Amino acid sequence: MVLKAERFQIIDGLRKTYPLAWLLKIAEVSRAGYYKWRKTQSARSLRLEKNLWIKEHILAIHKLHPYYGYKRMTRALSREGIVVNHKRVRRLMRDLGVQSVIRKKRPFYGRRGSVVFHNVLNREFHAEMRFHKLVTDITYVRIGDTFAYLSAVLDLYNNEIVAWEVSTRNDLELVHNTLNQLRGKPFSKGALLHSDQGFQYTTKAYENQVKELGIRGSHSRRGNCHDNACIESFFSHLKTEKLYLLCPKTADQAYLAIQEYIEFYNTARFQEKFNGLSPIEYREKAAA
Repeated sequence: MVLKAERFQIIDGLRKTYPLAWLLKIAEVSRAGYYKWRKTQSARSLRLEKNLWIKEHILAIHKLHPYYGYKRMTRALSREGIVVNHKRVRRLMRDLGVQSVIRKKRPFYGRRGSVVFHNVLNREFHAEMRFHKLVTDITYVRIGDTFAYLSAVLDLYNNEIVAWEVSTRNDLELVHNTLNQLRGKPFSKGALLHSDQGFQYTTKAYENQVKELGIRGSHSRRGNCHDNACIESFFSHLKTEKLYLLCPKTADQAYLAIQEYIEFYNTARFQEKFNGLSPIEYREKAAA
């Protein structure tokens, strides 16, 4: 026997084609019951949308403060005007795979440097030549009711995106695949690759991969997004100028949107610091 909820769902899908009264009679359900079911579905949809909205804020806060557990995350959300129960925050953080990076009984010092790489870049974002100063990071991309992750590498010489990768998992493999695209690039002497201290960038595997490329590693101070401001700025442009307008519903749509925007960004999006030239236009003009 078909459950009432399933009958209501079938009716909802057919009501634009057939008279509602006729469908209710065939399904042997009441009009009041149907409208009560629709109201419940609407409430669930609103709750799902709010959860996604909260998740976006959680990811953004976690990016700045990876040492926040669910209690401090709840307080941080409250300061942004998002009042939500700590149990709900804990559940949403668990859904996202987000947790504090602090180990038990080990104090955290918010401005300490990395134990893997020093902050060699030190906010000196100007580069005189290509492939001398590169910055990299990962950002989340909302896809319907879930998220994907974009890893990108930006050349500070002309702000060109020189490598990027999208994955449904925010893991070391995502970073590894991104860095593989840098193999064979014409790195200048003393070239460096700068990142924050995300867990992927502090592993031995990442350290070894950077050394295999023949370049130096550099890390931001923990919890200080301004040390990697250029790549953060690119991610902001990508979201406000493309992803927030498109609202991709599938992974394929998101990938295509990112691909299209990076192509536009590199070849056609003019930048004031380059006198109205795009990154590639600036590079080609300098080489002429």
